[in-house]
Amino acid sequence: MEKFMIETSARHVHVSQADLEVLFGKGYELTPKKDLSQPGQFACEERVTIVGTKKELARVSILGPVRKDTQVELSATDCRSIGLDIAVRESGVIDGTPGCKIVGPAGEIEISEGVIVAKRHIHMTPADAEKFGVKDKEIVSVKAESADRSLIFGDVVVRVSDSYALAMHIDTDESNAALGVKEGYIVK
Repeated sequence: MEKFMIETSARHVHVSQADLEVLFGKGYELTPKKDLSQPGQFACEERVTIVGTKKELARVSILGPVRKDTQVELSATDCRSIGLDIAVRESGVIDGTPGCKIVGPAGEIEISEGVIVAKRHIHMTPADAEKFGVKDKEIVSVKAESADRSLIFGDVVVRVSDSYALAMHIDTDESNAALGVKEGYIVK
């Protein structure tokens, strides 16, 4: 059985260049803080506040590089806590999702949609997909073993691209349920 890394993806924001400039100022560019496991992706020094209908989340990280559309990725617990509906979606699929206010040091924006709870997923190259016997957009189950809280994650989306590195991403609620498990394998 082939294992792969499982990473916890904490709350974060992806921003468009236009929204970045409203939040941080005209001509602003993101400041990389550390590289992430996916090639070309990085955590930034910049932080914003996400405002819901009940309360707000301060100091939420921005991930770079900038994207076509602004998107906020939270856990279900985060959404409930700040008063937003929960919409589980693949990253980039924001139609019909809740919106929110995002506040930066130079300004604020109101997005009408774009708040998601990311579907758990595995990034794979085409070679990885062949090795694991899966294809792009296939839904699988993954066994995550730990000393005290092994579990099986169902409804895991396989995402295949030459630009990916092999890793499964889960949110903080899912990671806490498995006590921060670090690897797993497909059980289909």
